[in-house]
Amino acid sequence: MIRLRPHHLLCTQGYSGRGYSTEFVQNMSAIVHSLRNVPGTRIRLVFGSDSLCAHCPHHTADDLCEAQEKVSHFDRKTVEYFGLHEGEYVYQDLIRAIDAQMTPAMLEDICRGCAWYPVSACKKNICGK
Repeated sequence: MIRLRPHHLLCTQGYSGRGYSTEFVQNMSAIVHSLRNVPGTRIRLVFGSDSLCAHCPHHTADDLCEAQEKVSHFDRKTVEYFGLHEGEYVYQDLIRAIDAQMTPAMLEDICRGCAWYPVSACKKNICGK
């Protein structure tokens, strides 16, 4: 089962094939393909490192991110806005619920400080702008 941390629910929507390394891009592309194209895909929402982190060059040996404070902030904001809890979800159902509530101001608040946000398709894919 694919494990996702809260803010990666947003990243998987804005992803457009770029990333930190070849290994990261291959892993992210495979996961995003499944999430977007296989109806009923179940995920486990986790409040820590996930299936995407596993192939990130910033993932440390102690199962954290080199930018742990920043990614924890992204996760915390996502959880607060959408009332998320750890557990199993159908990805598409969860995304529909999040996107129905999301505003451009919320997305900006959650993603402020993310290096990928200005160059990703997040605004377009999540908020339609």
